[in-house]
Amino acid sequence: MDNILELSAVGLSERIKAGDIKVIDAVNAVIEHIENVDDTFNSFITIDKEYARIRAGEVQALIDAGKLDSKLAGVPFAVKDNICTKGIRTTCGSKILNNFVPTYSALAVTLLENAGAIIIGKANMDEFAMGSTSETSAYGAVKNPNNIKMVAGGSSGGSASAVAANECFFALGSDTGGSVRQPASHCGVVGMKPTYSTVSRYGLIAFASSLDQIGPLCKNVTDMAAVMEVISVYDEKDSTSVKRDSNYLKHLNKDIKGLKIGVPKEYFQKGLDGEVKACIQNAINKLEDMGAVVEEFELGLMEYTVPAYYTISSAEASSNLARYDGIKYGHRTDKYEDLHDLYKKTRSEGFGEEVKRRIMVGSFVLSEGYYDEYYIKALKIRTLIKERFDKAFEKYDVIIGPVTPTTAPSLDASLISPMKMYLSDIYTVPANLVGIPAMSVPCGQDSKGMPVGLQIMANNFREDKIFSIAFALEQSGGDGNA
Repeated sequence: MDNILELSAVGLSERIKAGDIKVIDAVNAVIEHIENVDDTFNSFITIDKEYARIRAGEVQALIDAGKLDSKLAGVPFAVKDNICTKGIRTTCGSKILNNFVPTYSALAVTLLENAGAIIIGKANMDEFAMGSTSETSAYGAVKNPNNIKMVAGGSSGGSASAVAANECFFALGSDTGGSVRQPASHCGVVGMKPTYSTVSRYGLIAFASSLDQIGPLCKNVTDMAAVMEVISVYDEKDSTSVKRDSNYLKHLNKDIKGLKIGVPKEYFQKGLDGEVKACIQNAINKLEDMGAVVEEFELGLMEYTVPAYYTISSAEASSNLARYDGIKYGHRTDKYEDLHDLYKKTRSEGFGEEVKRRIMVGSFVLSEGYYDEYYIKALKIRTLIKERFDKAFEKYDVIIGPVTPTTAPSLDASLISPMKMYLSDIYTVPANLVGIPAMSVPCGQDSKGMPVGLQIMANNFREDKIFSIAFALEQSGGDGNA
């Protein structure tokens, strides 16, 4: 069964539809592999073996009857545990939702199941998606399959780890400030944050509503295009959703001659690890060799992106997380004197330290006397950053640079300094602040064998350009080492 696990998602589906592999064999191979390795990696919070095996039989029958020919038919996948799945526990990596079982699935999940993909389980994550290392989970830290002494990244660390460790063929994550792209870079897989409004947020448990976006993590760019085609659908239940063309597979073209690529000078200044820089430069050289036109430019305002992001996201989080009070669902404290005491003890017991920290910061910046000084100012900076990107995209088809300043740090290192963890998001948060699409694609390894990711950003709804660049680099063998 080992050879099954090495297949791509699209490759597995082709073999299944050709009759070479049965869906149940693929599901059993994944389940057996998870049982063997997940105690080490801790990629999953919940595994639903029974459901996966039942679905395998249903999907196989549809394929045999010629009623299902999706490029993802029969493919097992994982779902980040802040994305609702009907009948399958969904915890957000938090004690406060330890017993929560949704009565409905997120639209992205439903679309994938309709395409014949099979949920294998719920991936581990930073609590309520708040973190960059997947160490704030109430269910233990996720380990990086490339080196278990290193973090997998976050907050979608379980999704990235599961894909990298062949515990599933692709996974859904969520990206609020880099939470898909950063763990994808650390684990050596492909991760994408689509244009805001491309993938419905219906069923995604909110962290910061104006920044959150569901995004896939995959083994390669072709799988990414196939998954994105399925989940990029207009949804009337999401007021921010838009109708658009989502034929991404047709843009997998190795010919990038003449495409204009901008490289922000600020992305290569103090703080960027030398080996990461070398891998990124190697990828840039390959793109130039293929005919792309590469030019450095000054983007500006980089020093304001992280403060603006954490001000806005914490403010929205403090509002979104007010619903967890022990009354409607989730954890409730055992002993309390009155309603106020119930709220206080439930939230104190249920939330972890990082979530509490962000709720307090968010409540502070929204409070009387500080609202204009912090929150409104952050929104103004967000607008200025958007104007800088708009101006850049008047000249360039895509903007490229590193995903993170370093490769994956060691476990526990970020817990010593939360501020250092926040600053590690400096290259990823701009895409969320302005809503543009961005992808992390592997482009090499450092001297310790840890993966390095290249970030590719494009203007709103121009995922086609990202796919062209990413596919060309992947096909060129652009994952050279430092």
